[in-house]
Parts: sequence; structure tokens; C-alpha cells
Amino acid sequence: MNKQNSEEHQSALRSQGWFGKKGKDGFIYRAWMKNQGIPDHEFKGKPVIGICNTWSEFTPCNAHFRELAESVKHGIYEAGGFPVEFPVMSLGETLIKPTAMLYRNLASMDVEESIRANPMDAVVLLCGCDKTTPSLVMGACSVNIPTLVVSGGPMLTGKYKGGDIGTSDVWRFNEAYKTGQMSAEEFREAEACMGRSRGHCAVMGTASTMACMVEALGLSLPGNAAIPASDSRRKVLAHYSGMRIVEMVKENLRLSDILTREAFENAIKVNAAIGGSTNAVIHLLAMAGRIGVDLTLDDFDVHSRGVPLLANLQPSGQYFMEDFYYAGGLPALMREMGDLLHPAITVNGRPITDNAQEFDNYNKAIIGDLEEPINPLSGIVVVKGNLAENGAVIKTSAASPELLKHRGRAVVFENIEDYHARIDDPALDIDETCVMVLKSVGPKGYPGMPEVGNMALPVKLLEKGVKDMVRISDGRMSGTGFGTVVLHVSPESAAGGTLALVQNGDFIELDVDARSLHLEVSEEELQKRRAAWKSPAFEARGYVHLYQQHVTQSHLGADLDFLKGGSGDSVTRDSH
Repeated sequence: MNKQNSEEHQSALRSQGWFGKKGKDGFIYRAWMKNQGIPDHEFKGKPVIGICNTWSEFTPCNAHFRELAESVKHGIYEAGGFPVEFPVMSLGETLIKPTAMLYRNLASMDVEESIRANPMDAVVLLCGCDKTTPSLVMGACSVNIPTLVVSGGPMLTGKYKGGDIGTSDVWRFNEAYKTGQMSAEEFREAEACMGRSRGHCAVMGTASTMACMVEALGLSLPGNAAIPASDSRRKVLAHYSGMRIVEMVKENLRLSDILTREAFENAIKVNAAIGGSTNAVIHLLAMAGRIGVDLTLDDFDVHSRGVPLLANLQPSGQYFMEDFYYAGGLPALMREMGDLLHPAITVNGRPITDNAQEFDNYNKAIIGDLEEPINPLSGIVVVKGNLAENGAVIKTSAASPELLKHRGRAVVFENIEDYHARIDDPALDIDETCVMVLKSVGPKGYPGMPEVGNMALPVKLLEKGVKDMVRISDGRMSGTGFGTVVLHVSPESAAGGTLALVQNGDFIELDVDARSLHLEVSEEELQKRRAAWKSPAFEARGYVHLYQQHVTQSHLGADLDFLKGGSGDSVTRDSH
């Protein structure tokens, strides 16, 4: 770069709106960086790269991120940039009550304002645990500066009594414990055997799904999704990511250049092929809303069709994320998808289809191909009907095929407390042909839309050997969960959707092939019930009050209505 081009580049840097100022304002901006022992040539004319860190000891999945951030910094320094690490709200899926989803939008606001308000030319997002990935990407979309994602990586496969285990086994262990097939001591022992290393869930749960989604969207370097957290190659990728983000500043390669309609269609198809979490639906819809791409719930049905399951990973298959990486990882799977994918641009400046060509499939038992897929069923199916006017979703690869067309008597739980109080009552009138219905677990109703949709079956049915039943709710399901579970019913019951009107004894028909979910109650009777229905009182304070007043329904991404779109990176007023 010659002297003239270098000066033009320096003046074009967003960070120079702070550090390049003359007089009092520039003095203060520079002086308070120097009090950390930083000479001004570090931030004078160099790209300043923010490292958005969701490290927290309350977020065990991300507890190694300070170390990972150091690798990113080394890469930034090597490429001639200046890294500045900053914290944002961290959402620990396993510890936060009532649900991390309640705070996804709040964290995204933290990210958005932290990026916009501070002197950075680009940002690297460090995310791993379920909601940290969508919240960081959503916030960054609203600012739209050059952005690159580094995921934290999955934990190593758990080992218990000579076998492999992961988070999906929690549901199985719980059933075994409740029926006396597993002792309290064995249950406790399995805890340490499962979580034996740093990183997020070792299966294709929501964390791994969202890591795959950011890679499929083109927001990370190739191979990012599957490298185990404790593998040294995770740090190497972080270093390369630090180097690449500096180049992205020079190229002015922004999120809006990468997050195109074609990129989202790729992500939907990849989610089908990996047997990804249903949570990807709600997060991709929210991301698209922030970046200005017109994506709808129906798109998930349309673009999932014809894409078979290629990843043999729990909960839809047999293996674990560690195995997936050794088999070639997500790029190898995308290579097997061939012409199903668009050649959309990625953060390394190359089409995603070109990137995938450099990766081989080393294990066809773990990564199938279009001719011999792991399962011809895959993806997210959207069902609609009088019980879900705006739609609901079901993950067919994790469901029981014989239940995908089913008619049964409704057993209704009015809220989560009602469910816990009655589910194991021997007097509960329920058998395996029934349809379990859970209300008041949607965005407004819980609030926050928790992962309780895959309701545990009654003990008396588990003891009979029943493994699955049709379950319907306006809530979500952990990506590690499985079963014939209809989720995200919209409108939710707390908003007056038909779900609120379902009564014990009503018959419900699910027909996945027909994309139908129907409550067998006449419109006349529904009108009578609707006239008698009373809206719940929303009496929360602070952020939760804001959330309940402004959260959209699940088919729109459950974002806050005033956050759709973005307001860019410009800040015209100084603070002094």
C-alpha cells in the first residue's frame, strides 16, 4: 500500500472518528487508551478490531473464551491490526432461569450498542453456548460492520461404563432413573462422565447447530463448526480468524455482503442435512429480520424438502460432534450436498461451495451422501391448521415415523406447574394413543419460550415400555431432545391462539405429510370458548415487562418488534 492509499485507508477507518480527532475530544480518547500502557501508534491508522467475548463462569460452555481470545489477538497483531477485547451479557443455557431465550434479545441489544458506541472497525464474535451465537449475530447485524464468528467448539465425547454418551442421553438417563433402572449413584456418576472437557454439548444440539449455521451462512472460516473446544486446532482457527478480520476491514466486506437471501437458503438446507435443532428456525428468522432479508417460516419447509439427513449425529443419529470433525466436519458434508447449495460469498472472500471442495469425507458412516443418506427424512416440517394458524414446527429426523400421522385424545396441561403436578399422578387419564398438550410456554406466556416442549412421558407409561407420544406446545425443545414433538405453535396460548382453547378430551390430528395440525372442534364451539377466554395479566417489571409488551410471535423470530432492521454504525455526537 503506497503512502497516499495508506493515508486514505487511515482516514476511512471508523475508529479514527475517535482516535483521529483533534483538540479536547481526541486528547481524551487517546489519553485513556494510553493509561493502559498502549502507545498511540497501536491505534493510530491501524484497523481496530473488537473482540466481543461472552466468557463467563456462569456459562460453562464458554468458560475457555479468555484463552481463545488471546489466539484471536495474536492473529490480529500479525495482520497489522489492533485488538480490543470487550465483554457482553453471557447467556448460560444450563444455568439461567427461567430460560436463556428470555434474554437473547437483551443480549443482542448489548452487543449492538457496544459495537456501535465504541471505536472499532470490525468485530470478532466469540460465541458458543446456545443463545450466545444468535444474540451476537443479531446485534452485529444491526450495526453491519465487518464481522467474523469464532465458535467455542463442542466438548469431547462423554464416556460412561464403556460407552459414548452426550447431552441427548440426559433424557434417557432421566427416564431410567424415574423407573428405577438407574440408581441415584449411577445418575450422579454419569454427570461427570458426560461433561468431561471444555466446550458446548457434544451432540447436534442447538449450540452445535448454531455453529453450523454461522458457517453455512458464511460468517466463519471453513471448518469452524466442529473442531472440539479442547483441540489445539480450535486455537489455530481463532488465530487465522484474527488475521482474516483485518483483511476484511481493508476490503470493507460487511455482514450485509454475506448475509444474502441465498446464504439463508443454504443455512436452511444445511440444517436439514445435519438434523439440526428446531431452535435454528427462530434464530435464523430473527437474524434475517435484523439484516433485512425477507425470510418466512414457510421457507424452512420449502427449502428443507428433498434434503435428506447426511449427518449421523445424536439426537437424530448415532455419533457425536468430535466424530463429525474427524470425518471431515461441516465442509465435507456441504461438499456432499453438491448443487443443493448456492455459491454464496463467505468471510474469506470465496464462495462457500469452493471452500467445501477442499474438504474430504473420511467416514461415510458418519457423513452420508445424497445417494446413500443416513435417513431420507430430515429437516424442519412446518404444519398448519386451526390449531396453528401461523404455523408450528416438527423435526422429523428425531420423531417416530409411525406417529407422523396420528389422531389422539388431548390431555391438557394449562401451564408448566400443572404439568409437573399431574404428569406422574397414577390417576392421570392418559395412554400412549393420547396427545399431550402444554399451554402457556410461549414467548409471552412463560415468559421467554423455554425448552420444555419435549415433555417427559408419565412414569406409568414409561414402565409399560412406551418410548414416544405426540406432544404439542407453544414452547421450544432443546436441540439435544428428540421425539414426535410439535413446537412453536403460533399464535401462542397467552396471545389468544387456538391452543388456549383446547380442552381435555378434544381430538387432535397430526398429519406431517399433509403439513396439517387440526383440532377436531367446530368453529361454533371454538367461538364460544374464545368468548369465555380471558387474557393473562402481564405484570412484570423492567426488561421482562419490555419483552412481554414487544416480543413478536415465534413464526416471526420472537425478536422485539422495535429491533427489526438496523441503524448502522454511524455515531455523530461526542461524549465530551
